[in-house]
Amino acid sequence: MKMKKALGLLLAGTMVLSLVACGGSGDGGSSDGGDSKEEAKSDGGSTLKVAAVETAYGASMWEKVCEAFEASHDGVTVELTIDKKLEDVIDPDMKAGNFPDVILRAVGGEKALTETFVKDNNLTELTDVLDMTVPGEDVKVGDKILPGFTENTIVNPYGDGKTYLMPMFYGPCGLFYNAALLKEKGWEVPETWDEMWELGDKAKAEGIALFTYPTTGYFDAFFYALLHEALGEENFAKALKYEEGIWNTPEAQQVFDVIAKLASYTEKTTPANANDNDFQKNQQLVLDNKAIFMPNGNWVIGEMAEAPRAEGFEWGFTALPAVEEGGERASYSFFEQVWMPKEAVNVDLGKEFIAYLYSDEAAEIFATEGGAVQPIAGMTDKLSGDAVTYYQIYDTGAVAVLDAFATTEPVEGLTTRGAFFDPVNSLVTGDKTQEQWVKEFAEASDAFRGALKE
Repeated sequence: MKMKKALGLLLAGTMVLSLVACGGSGDGGSSDGGDSKEEAKSDGGSTLKVAAVETAYGASMWEKVCEAFEASHDGVTVELTIDKKLEDVIDPDMKAGNFPDVILRAVGGEKALTETFVKDNNLTELTDVLDMTVPGEDVKVGDKILPGFTENTIVNPYGDGKTYLMPMFYGPCGLFYNAALLKEKGWEVPETWDEMWELGDKAKAEGIALFTYPTTGYFDAFFYALLHEALGEENFAKALKYEEGIWNTPEAQQVFDVIAKLASYTEKTTPANANDNDFQKNQQLVLDNKAIFMPNGNWVIGEMAEAPRAEGFEWGFTALPAVEEGGERASYSFFEQVWMPKEAVNVDLGKEFIAYLYSDEAAEIFATEGGAVQPIAGMTDKLSGDAVTYYQIYDTGAVAVLDAFATTEPVEGLTTRGAFFDPVNSLVTGDKTQEQWVKEFAEASDAFRGALKE
């Protein structure tokens, strides 16, 4: 595999950004500016630009998938750009008019790259990919994807039944903790929020915080699960479309009450480290028995694999406690998305590549190289060890929640994360009261409602 170096930008003093050309020996460079999209497509489109964010799953799985795609497509070179700070790498080129053909970046990122493309109507429609035959197989893409993953407002952001983002790696999100700590103390995993507060008081008496979080971005999955528990399916759907008055209901008030109270039980150093550079310090609190629970996805295990930990540490995972005894316990299923900008040059080849990502061959590479699981029928049957615990949570009674806030036209100065979830830091520090947060929350919701895409 030929490696091509990108700009020598140093990350965190240690990581050099790299542009990886999987396989082929072509120059893989962008056009000089004279070739139009149509002209580039007519020459066979032999070079495909793919950009993927590097997560805890690592970079090697993408490199090997690119190699495998090239091996099955004669004359094709995949130029792969992969980095933990993907936006910083590709933004300058995109501003100059040079866009990747395929991008793997989920909604919910701090810089809202994907949301920006959605709001600007700057995506290539991918509905036809669902009807494509998976390369090398005799099954359609849509027939391999699990139910629910192509019928939600994330992948169908405009409410028109058309798909613009394709679901990729997924994982149940919930509360992670040190199971050994609870066993040692004789504490039970709370099944209701009242039991959670009781545990919080016991832990506080021993100098242990009940809660921490990596960044406020992790409150999206947490919030959606809690909202579903409190509102139920019908009103949950209304809330995601910012229905007028929905946040004044007693059920919504329960959600605000839980988060505000949880803020009072949160380790006080959390907000200072709740950013994309220092978030692992908050995750370390759980490994050091300085905090009990944190919202996260199963990728945290890989992220913290080399981190020191308390003696006997054992990962535990649970759905959110119910808002009332015997009530629903929910777990949001986070999934990443792969998509194509409208400015993609090699559209047909890009769609072929996306279809290939759902092949058994690609799925096996993702699973074995990075531990990444796609929403493909039968994948969970291949799991072992800790992964079984997390992916089978829905088999033990937890309700799976998949949807997210509806897409709107751009609203100046507002994003759902910034308006709804980032203020949690201020709740923890005491710089903002629950009343202030709820008032601002409702005002932002009104603004988003007025900007809903028709």
